[in-house]
Amino acid sequence: MSERHDASPFSPKTTLALVLVGIFAFSGFTVLSVYAPDLRSGKDGGAHALSTSAVGFAGAVILLKAQGVPVVVSRSPLTKVSAGRPLRVLTPPPEASEQALKAYDRSGPLLVVLPKWAVSPNLTHTGWVRKINLIGVGALMPLKALGAPGVMYNRTDSSSVVLHSVAAPFGDGTYLPVGKVDRLQTIMGGDWRPILVDQEGRSVLARWGDTPLVVLADPDLLNTQGIKSLDKARAGLAILEALHGDDGVAFDVSLNGFTRSRSVLRLMFEPPLVGATLCLLAMALLMGLHAATRFGPTLKPGRAFALGKRALIDNSADLIRAAHKEHELTLAYVTLTQTRVAKMVGDREADADQRVTRLSRLEQGRQTSDKLSDLIVAAGKATDRGESLSVAAKLFQWKSEMTRDRR
Repeated sequence: MSERHDASPFSPKTTLALVLVGIFAFSGFTVLSVYAPDLRSGKDGGAHALSTSAVGFAGAVILLKAQGVPVVVSRSPLTKVSAGRPLRVLTPPPEASEQALKAYDRSGPLLVVLPKWAVSPNLTHTGWVRKINLIGVGALMPLKALGAPGVMYNRTDSSSVVLHSVAAPFGDGTYLPVGKVDRLQTIMGGDWRPILVDQEGRSVLARWGDTPLVVLADPDLLNTQGIKSLDKARAGLAILEALHGDDGVAFDVSLNGFTRSRSVLRLMFEPPLVGATLCLLAMALLMGLHAATRFGPTLKPGRAFALGKRALIDNSADLIRAAHKEHELTLAYVTLTQTRVAKMVGDREADADQRVTRLSRLEQGRQTSDKLSDLIVAAGKATDRGESLSVAAKLFQWKSEMTRDRR
């Protein structure tokens, strides 16, 4: 006994399940790829407002909110000055794009917090870091990109620091006891004008000329490892409160790799185009269902040249159609039809005129829509394909009424 090898190795249910799983997996991959930057938690140990590591500024965001200050952590670049003019806080890494930094409008309040520490991930705690060393002069790279170069200085110890005010927005005689700071980082030179200085007169907070651009040289006054000290937390909050207005603070994390990018795929999943996307998905689903249920077994190709009576009839019909001679056969078609009807009603009359007379007499009892005599006249007057089709349709109706749809 021979074995059959044409059976499918998968059942229809298994095949359908595989297709649905594949569609779901592809759709999920596409959506996650589009929104990947937004789904990143920010717990990468970096020096930005989403990071809870020692060098991150998530703690400063929490402190400001606790003080009732409006705070925003923006994944979109805050390059333009908004109507409310909140204090924009940038925490750029040393490798921040020069082109991206130059795009920031400096006509509104802008605070740049310089990087300080080179760190490595803590393998035992996700999101934590270990300090390696100071970044050094590399921390000035963001300022060079902004066109505001300076000279950096780091203390060699962890001595106690007290900040003194030398310019607005702090009043005269203001001082902020900070406590011990590990290798305090300060800036000088260029057109930097000090606002807060340490005991040695070096700037910790400075303004570039008469512009709203302000730099905080040492991030340890705002990051997590700094604000764990009450004195540093008070000093950091005092700096932010002096610089921001009623519209609060906006931390920009786009320079740290958390940009909310724009793309064609993203637009397809957001209003107002999300409706069109859903319609396209529904259309694709319906097309798939239609394709899965519409077709049967594959048709085998026929002969290039058909044989037999059917081929002869088809070829003759094609020839008549190509020559546009249908109307010349209309009268013959009427004669053929009336002959068949006469046989079906039991009239065996061979004479054509007598057959027409008897069928016309029979029409009175059938109450037909058209008279055979009128159809014969119309068939003789047919001059094109349209008129022939009209006569043929009426003739079919007449035949059905005469035979009461007997086949």
